Amino acid sequence: MNYFELFGFEIGPRIDKKEVAKKYFALQKNNHPDFFTQATEAEQESSLEQSADINKAFTVFQNEEKTLEYFLQLKGIIQTDEKYQLPSEFLMEMMELNETLEEKDGVTLAAEMAEVEKPLLEEIKPLLSQNPAELDSAAYEKLKAYYYKKKYLKRILARLGD
Repeated sequence: MNYFELFGFEIGPRIDKKEVAKKYFALQKNNHPDFFTQATEAEQESSLEQSADINKAFTVFQNEEKTLEYFLQLKGIIQTDEKYQLPSEFLMEMMELNETLEEKDGVTLAAEMAEVEKPLLEEIKPLLSQNPAELDSAAYEKLKAYYYKKKYLKRILARLGD
């Protein structure tokens, strides 16, 4: 099941959230199991599966990071459990940040992480609004690097709860 096709969207790293909600409600209106109570068992089962796929797609498209991840997986740019090598300068910056984790409160650390993320996002912003058909291998590599850097930053923030 391709979520982009299911929702009738062009395959790309970013989706208009207003369109997601509109498509979601239209799809559920036509496929929700509540509308198939008098249908055959096969039609009910099909409706249930379709509705579940619509819900999964909606969850992905509501979150920009999940949308980017899904897009990159669909294009074969990232793989599940891939061992991606982050740039050494980024890892050095993260090592310095990790060394000060115990000294900082969550608010301070979150603000620092946002400052680290800001230039990363700025670098890929033009790619997110570019026509997906025009993305080349260099663009895909930038999106992939951003995805893995962001994932690394999220792991650091998650450690605060430990």
